[in-house]
Amino acid sequence: MATIKKFEDLDVWQLARQLNIKIVPLLEKLSEAKNYDLKSQLDRSAGSVMDNISEGFERDGNREFIQFLAISKGSLGEVRSQLYRTLDRRFLEKEEHDLLQEECLLLAGKLGKFISYLNNSEIRGNKFKK
Repeated sequence: MATIKKFEDLDVWQLARQLNIKIVPLLEKLSEAKNYDLKSQLDRSAGSVMDNISEGFERDGNREFIQFLAISKGSLGEVRSQLYRTLDRRFLEKEEHDLLQEECLLLAGKLGKFISYLNNSEIRGNKFKK
């Protein structure tokens, strides 16, 4: 297993970044439709997924990292809910919606497994090293 030296090395962060990239066309549609509140909320919650992974990593301790990963997973749930709102308002086609939902579910599963791994790990983080 490769050593993780920075948050950009984390698979979950990379997947969160890809999700953010993939929702950009949807954000543009929402802007064009003058649906700024939903656009802003979707943009913020999707950004929160990747931002909380990076912030938790930089805290250098497992307990805080786990907490931030849980927040990230919660934000991902928000993204999924907002995707249903965009589908119901016809800003997304069903196929496009389903693909984005699959990506969210994949990332949620990986976040859950990562949280479980950290909960069971003997490593407690860099700030606890002597």
